[in-house]
Amino acid sequence: MSDLSPIPLPKKIYDKAKELGVGSIELEFRGGNDEGHLYVQTVESKTDDLVKIVKRKQQLSKLETDIEIWAFDAYDYSGAGDGNDYGDDVTYNLDTMKASVSSWHMAPVYLEPDPEVSIEIETENENENEEEDNDE
Repeated sequence: MSDLSPIPLPKKIYDKAKELGVGSIELEFRGGNDEGHLYVQTVESKTDDLVKIVKRKQQLSKLETDIEIWAFDAYDYSGAGDGNDYGDDVTYNLDTMKASVSSWHMAPVYLEPDPEVSIEIETENENENEEEDNDE
């Protein structure tokens, strides 16, 4: 369960997203090493019209930048942690008008160690032999 709750989208962002045919907005917050990162993705509703897709690509990029600026301020995500990666993903589904949050974290998984092997100690004579071989 996440400590994060979806924050209302600004009307300006919602209106622009709907105008561009965006079906959902995904905010991917990442942290764990005292730095918070945010990745924004917009998912367009299905369309086969390649011309529309190309024309709105630049507008979508600007929208994603606007969303990133808003979300960084609105969510105040610090990224503080113990070095293990974790994150929260907030999805605003504009088609269903529902929002969801999911959390994830990474934890070390310790596997069985390989079988022990004897430690070999190089003798000084072996070292000298290698040096003689290198001189030749």
